[in-house]
Amino acid sequence: MLAKKIVVGTFQCNCRILVCPVTGEALIVDPGDEPLQILKALEGIKTSAGLSVRVKYLFHTHGHLDHIGGTRTVRESLSEARPQIVLHRSDEPLYSSLKMQGQLFGKQYEEPLSVDHYIQDEEEMQVGQLKLSVLHTPGHSPGSVCLRLHQDTALGVPEVLFTGDTLFQGSVGRTDLWGGDQDQMFQSIHQRLLVLDGDTQVCPGHGADTQMGIEKLQNPFLQ
Repeated sequence: MLAKKIVVGTFQCNCRILVCPVTGEALIVDPGDEPLQILKALEGIKTSAGLSVRVKYLFHTHGHLDHIGGTRTVRESLSEARPQIVLHRSDEPLYSSLKMQGQLFGKQYEEPLSVDHYIQDEEEMQVGQLKLSVLHTPGHSPGSVCLRLHQDTALGVPEVLFTGDTLFQGSVGRTDLWGGDQDQMFQSIHQRLLVLDGDTQVCPGHGADTQMGIEKLQNPFLQ
């Protein structure tokens, strides 16, 4: 599997690009800011077979501005591939209020493009030969989700969980923003995330990557 992390914007959001090495089909997780940097990183990815990279999905773990702010420009720049903008429906009000969110932080945005597909809990997704599934983990926001990349030894793909702003290395998401619910977030973490294997790689929306087993034992917010 080909994977790249790009840290973008004032809020240092971790944007991720995942590419199937067999087909060149790709997914971008949380294109939150600096779209030109994301596009440049995408152009720099080369598959071993020399295939061109084609983005199928712009996937959003939730609708806060630092995770959706670059989506419009990325999508319009990839007009030939026409990647689908995907989001959980419960965060559509947040997504649609991008301009208002920006005003609160002194940033200006255009109106966001329409969501193409509303993802659902336990929905399975395919990107080339990469197999993924969605975990609805409300709390940081009503429509927060985590994206699980399933292990595939033939492709050299480990088990990976992209946790957005729900779970971080040594910390958890804040719940004092729009639609946040602390009790619901901890319920999501304990019932949906901590049940995964300890060697699952955890790739959060900000900061360093970690492993689920480490967070089970050492994360002070989960003890």
